[in-house]
Amino acid sequence: MNSASPQRLLNVVDVEATCWPGSPPPGTVSEIIEIGLTVVDLSTAERVERHRILVRPARSEVSGFCTELTGLTQAEADGGLSFGEACRLLAAEHASGARAWASWGDYDRHQFTRQCGATRTPYPFGRRHTNAKAVFTEVHGLRKRPGMAQALRLARLPLEGRHHRGEDDAWNIAALVLHLAGRDGWPTE
Repeated sequence: MNSASPQRLLNVVDVEATCWPGSPPPGTVSEIIEIGLTVVDLSTAERVERHRILVRPARSEVSGFCTELTGLTQAEADGGLSFGEACRLLAAEHASGARAWASWGDYDRHQFTRQCGATRTPYPFGRRHTNAKAVFTEVHGLRKRPGMAQALRLARLPLEGRHHRGEDDAWNIAALVLHLAGRDGWPTE
C-alpha cells in the first residue's frame, strides 16, 4: 500500500431473505438467510475481500419460491449462524460499526433495522450508509432507479455469479461502486 494514499475501506452488503410469491404464511416473517459482503478499497479501486454469511431463520422457512430465486435451501440455512451471531460477526470481523457501508437501495438497511428490532439484536452497522442505487441514478442522469442487473448493463459491466445470491450480488454492487468512483460520482466521507 502506498503511504501517500491511505486505505479507505467500504463494506458493500447484500442480503437475501426468506420470501414467498405473495404474502408470508400466517405466523411467519421475512428473515435474512444470507449476508453477502464485499470489501472495497476506494483508495486503490479494488474489491479486496468477499464473504458469505449464512443465517438460520427462526420464524420462517425457506420456501420453494425462495430456493428457485436465490438457490438457497432450507438445509443450507439450517447450517447458518443465528441472526445475533451473524451481527456479532459483522462487527467483530468486518468492522461494520466503524466502516462506511453501501447497499443497492434501502431494502438491506431496512431489513436489518426491522430484524434487529424484532430480535433485540444490536444494530451492527454505523450511520455512514450509502444507497448505491440512488447514486448510480443521479450520476447517470436517469429518471427511474434501475435494478442491479440493469445498472450493470448500463455501465457495461458483466454480471458475475448468480443474481439474487447475496455473495454474488455484493460483489457486483461493489463493481458498480468502483464504476461510480471512477467517474468521481461516489460520495466522499
